[in-house]
Amino acid sequence: MCAVIACAESWDDIALYGRNKLGWLRSFLTLANGIPSHDTFRRVFMLIDPDAFEACFSAWAQSFAEAFDREVVVIDGKNVRRSFDRGRAQGPLHLVSAWASEQGLALGQREVDGKSNEITAILALLETLSLKNSIVTLDAMGCQKRIAGQILERGADYLLGLKANHSKAFLAVKECCERHCFARGATARPVFDAFDDSHGRLVRRRVFVCPEAADLKALDAWGDA
Repeated sequence: MCAVIACAESWDDIALYGRNKLGWLRSFLTLANGIPSHDTFRRVFMLIDPDAFEACFSAWAQSFAEAFDREVVVIDGKNVRRSFDRGRAQGPLHLVSAWASEQGLALGQREVDGKSNEITAILALLETLSLKNSIVTLDAMGCQKRIAGQILERGADYLLGLKANHSKAFLAVKECCERHCFARGATARPVFDAFDDSHGRLVRRRVFVCPEAADLKALDAWGDA
């Protein structure tokens, strides 16, 4: 891991890093026979189960997390830059990642299989995360009953982007917000109100908390929505 952080990109690079840092590594590791060859590094990593390794690495990374009353875990999907190969008709690598915003810590990621979709990858990623007392946020792609249910099962709350593809829930929430937040005489006030011009246009972003939405029948299937 230290070698990769130091920009090692091959087994030769990792072995070279080890030889150059041997004195430092021996301050906390027993290296009676020195640094293994690049071939040994390659063979060992070929024998490791990648899913088991990821689970161990994620648990190790999360052990560094400080205790926050309400950590916000952002789950989002992105294409990795320059991961495509037009010559081989290979599309870009698409990853779903979980980011602990208070910690500034990546908690885990899953590759989106070309034969499945982002929803499947999100469900698999959630299985690997410790989420108790967290707030998990996802965009409209993650606005699915299965995902919401899994987040609740893991002891967290969710904040999901809701769009018109969930027509009944969308219309019910829209009508509720128009009545309680935007109508003349409405008593609700935004808990966040700011202007943003970072993308070449001026956008006003307002956030309302609308407790009345909890009583909407259209949200019954979402579990504690």
